[in-house]
Amino acid sequence: MKTLTNNYIFKALDAYPYDLEEAIEALTYALAYDEKNVMALCLMGRIYAERLHDFDKAKEYYAEAITENINAFHVYPHYINVLLWNDDNQEAERLIDFALTIKGADKGVLNVKKSQYLEKCGEYKKALKALKEAKRVTYNNDYLYTINQEKERIKGKMPKEKKKEKGKKEKKKKK
Repeated sequence: MKTLTNNYIFKALDAYPYDLEEAIEALTYALAYDEKNVMALCLMGRIYAERLHDFDKAKEYYAEAITENINAFHVYPHYINVLLWNDDNQEAERLIDFALTIKGADKGVLNVKKSQYLEKCGEYKKALKALKEAKRVTYNNDYLYTINQEKERIKGKMPKEKKKEKGKKEKKKKK
């Protein structure tokens, strides 16, 4: 059964995101053979989130995948995206904090998700701090570029510090 399930998962991975009909059909077969297959549940969650924009259904698939294997580190970044898109901010914060403790999880990606959460909350300095940590634990030049782009976007949102007009205020104090 395991081989048949994996064959359908490979078909779904090959079809996603270009042929959604084939991907969903393959995942339906995979889940019929193994309804608790974490990879199939995660990919089905991605389809519902990224293509169908049914965030509640996607959350169900992701929650089921994590229930089946809490250490399935590949599920967390996608699940966190759905929570952020759906404005489930407190749940996203808890999931990010937990995911950062999982062995094997991509700490760079998770810290970028943390910075996106903090940016969404308007905590720009903390978001930049999370990006600094992401940069420290990232070993991929392409992803370092992504982190730098995130950093520039957040810096662009930060309020500009106003320069004090010394001349006028000092003159008034002297009089």
